[in-house]
Amino acid sequence: MPSIVKILRVLADPLRLRILLLLDHEELSVAELQEILSTGQSTISMHLSQLKQAGLVTDRRTGKNNLYRRRRDNDAQENGAAVLTHILHHAASEIPEGLHDHAALKLILKKRQDRMRSFFDEMAGRFGRTYVPGKSWNAVAEVLLQLMPPLVIADLGAGEGAFSLLLSQRAKQVIAIDSSRKMVEYGTKQAARQAVQNLEYRLGDFEDVPIENNTIDVALFSQSLHHALHPDRAVAEAWRILKPNGRIVVLDLAKHRFEEARELYADQWLGFSEVDVKTLLEKAAFRNVQTSIVHKETEAPHFKTLLALGNKAL
Repeated sequence: MPSIVKILRVLADPLRLRILLLLDHEELSVAELQEILSTGQSTISMHLSQLKQAGLVTDRRTGKNNLYRRRRDNDAQENGAAVLTHILHHAASEIPEGLHDHAALKLILKKRQDRMRSFFDEMAGRFGRTYVPGKSWNAVAEVLLQLMPPLVIADLGAGEGAFSLLLSQRAKQVIAIDSSRKMVEYGTKQAARQAVQNLEYRLGDFEDVPIENNTIDVALFSQSLHHALHPDRAVAEAWRILKPNGRIVVLDLAKHRFEEARELYADQWLGFSEVDVKTLLEKAAFRNVQTSIVHKETEAPHFKTLLALGNKAL
């Protein structure tokens, strides 16, 4: 963390301060910052460069863009970090443009979600006939082996609900959650057509799951976590809805470099490494976390499927 004097010098510019306040809340690209701040690309890039040189901002490459966020040091007691946090806390209420920036940020995040939902709205009714990376019956079988009926299961990011329908054959109850209204409508019709009584579809978001606390035996993410804007918040929601000693099951793509997946499948993340998922689950207070690669596709780009399990402590 830079010195206090350096922090004060860098944040003396109001626009840099506004940028840092935004990046304290969310990772953003240059284009998104342009839209929020109504400022040219060269100006935004210049200020980001200065914030980065000062050690206040970090970035990561995602597809064609860099996403920027506020740097957070492990040592929260360091003088520089404490001063910066204090400044941002007070500046949020004192900067005249703060309310506008916050509203514009919410709009940007809504646009991100809408882009992903529109993809799944278009795919409703076609998933069974269209290739989707990582959807493997071998991997599904691995998950089923881990389940002990009768259970109350939340299928988070259920899509059309093919997996939910399968689980409902042995589960006590399955609650299928998806953010696409058309997916929920399609899945509900499928369940009714097959006279499935213990399967309920609900419209909802990963980060605000419409399920009460401590009511679920198994929280399942089947090829859905890589669509979450904030996987850590989605995992935290899974922990919230699980009963004590309930289990989280994550079935997802292992980390890969197939960048086209962002456009082809509305992916937010190019899979996760075993370390990534283990860290996500343990930070959310899950215990006895286990991870393994359960499937590898034989054709390019050779997607691998990752299975992770964890328990909510009593």
